[in-house]
Amino acid sequence: MNKRMLWLLIILCSSLPAFASEDSTITYSLSTITELAKETVAKKIANSPSYNSDAKINILPQRVEGRLTPPSCYPPINVEMASDRPINRTNTVKISCNSPEYDYPWQMYLSVKVEVLYPVVTAKSIIEKGELITNDTIEINYVDQHSIRGQFFSGVSDIIGTRSKRRVPAKAPLLNNNLCFVCKGDSVSIYAKTNSFEIKTAGEALRDGNVGETIRVKNSNSNRKLDVIVIGVGEVEVRM
Repeated sequence: MNKRMLWLLIILCSSLPAFASEDSTITYSLSTITELAKETVAKKIANSPSYNSDAKINILPQRVEGRLTPPSCYPPINVEMASDRPINRTNTVKISCNSPEYDYPWQMYLSVKVEVLYPVVTAKSIIEKGELITNDTIEINYVDQHSIRGQFFSGVSDIIGTRSKRRVPAKAPLLNNNLCFVCKGDSVSIYAKTNSFEIKTAGEALRDGNVGETIRVKNSNSNRKLDVIVIGVGEVEVRM
C-alpha cells in the first residue's frame, strides 16, 4: 500500500465517529413514550411513604396514538413528573429532548391516571342490621381508595364474630363504624391482668364498642359497673 492510499484511509477512518455522532438521533414511538411515562409514575408511587405493597395499582396514560408524531431526539429522552405533588387520580408527566428538528428543546405533557385499589373485606350479599358476621357473609375484594370512607379491614379473620350495626349493601366495604365487636346487651368476658395473675369473670355490655374503645359493662356476679377496654370479639379488659 503506497503512502497516499494509507494517508487517505487514515483520514477516512478518523472522520467516521464525527459523522456518526452528528447523526445519532432516535425517533421514539408513542408507545415507547407511554411506557416511559408509566415507569416514571410507578417509580414515584413505589418511593412514596404511603406506598402499600398489598395494593393493586393501575396506571393508565392518556391515548395519544395518531394525535402527534414525535421528532427525532438526541438521546437520552427526559421523562419526569411535571410537579412535585403527591400522586393523585390524575397526574402529568413531562417528556422532553433536544432535537435537530427544532432550535429549542422539544417537549410534551402526558396525562396519566392512577387507580389504587386496596384488599378490603366486603359483604358477599346484603348484610342486615344486627346480623352476625361469618365466613359465609364476607369476602375480600379490591376497592378504589377514593371510594372508601372510613377505617376498613384487610383480613376476614379480623371481624369474624362481630355484628353489623346497620344494613350493608352487597359488595360494600365493612367499615369500623358499621360493626360492634361488643354490642350493647352482649355477654362479655371481663379480664383483669397484672404481671403475676389474671382474673376472668362474666359481664354484660352496657353499650357498643370496638377494639381499643372504652365502654361500660356490668359485672354479672357483683352487679358492679366498670369502665373497660374492648380487646376482641366479646372480650374486654380492666386496666389495672
